[in-house]
Amino acid sequence: MKTAIIDLGTNTCNLLIADYSADEFNILHQSKQLIRMGDIKIKDNLISNEAVERVLAVLEVQQKQIKFIETGNVKIIATSSVRAAKNKETLVEAIKKATGYPVEIVSGEREAELIFKGVLLALDSIEPKSVILDIGGGSNELILAHKKEILWKESQPTGMARIINKFALSDPIKPREIQILQHYFTARHQAAFQQCKTRAVNALIGCSGSFDTIADIIDQVNPDEKQRQFQEIPLSDFYKVHSLLINSTREQRTKMKGMDKVRIDLIVPAIVFIDHLIKQAGIVSILQTGFSLREGALYEMMKSL
Repeated sequence: MKTAIIDLGTNTCNLLIADYSADEFNILHQSKQLIRMGDIKIKDNLISNEAVERVLAVLEVQQKQIKFIETGNVKIIATSSVRAAKNKETLVEAIKKATGYPVEIVSGEREAELIFKGVLLALDSIEPKSVILDIGGGSNELILAHKKEILWKESQPTGMARIINKFALSDPIKPREIQILQHYFTARHQAAFQQCKTRAVNALIGCSGSFDTIADIIDQVNPDEKQRQFQEIPLSDFYKVHSLLINSTREQRTKMKGMDKVRIDLIVPAIVFIDHLIKQAGIVSILQTGFSLREGALYEMMKSL
């Protein structure tokens, strides 16, 4: 079986094409394109006309890749910025008209489930007991999991595109601004932090996005050059990157080896959040995986055969 899965996110439109059976898969193509759906209008929970045009332009490019690989089954999954948008139907109808593809708008709970299943596809079983974190542009998902089960999950509209539109951050970020972000994350994710403590979860699995960029900076490779099913990130290496980014200007980040242009502005509040989670939950180990929502949808397709 062959499928194309498009993750229509707040920052990027991510395409995965895979061949699969009930017990194995082969990734034929994966790529991402910048769409910036979470532009200034995200503050009002609206999708701008310019964002709609960017989405359609990217989908046109991705359609060519889908046709080139001769993929008949196409699934588009839309997440935080679309589900929260007051004018979401405008985008959905435009996509259907331009491509013929239906759009599945998932709830935050469903998004967390798909992310968990993507991690299962990467690791087969989650050991030790871990908190899975997917940092998005519109929302953050935290899932406490052990072996093949979800213990607890949440999705909060605290993604990094929303953060940079909500808070005016200096360049470089100031210590007082870091404290403001920490207080905000504590208020919005207090239940997750408490669950980690109550359930004695001290391992972190970081999915895709910001964690890919952190791993790329550590490995000193260009974005998307190294595809990782999973890779350990020692805490010492994480804090070297943390110090580098916290003290950097935007111009310095544009020149960093491994810095994805999509994350030049988003990576600083993201690493503040990761650091805060580490300290609040008492995290002692980090595992990075490039697998997330798209791979979770693939996992479901495999299990349905």
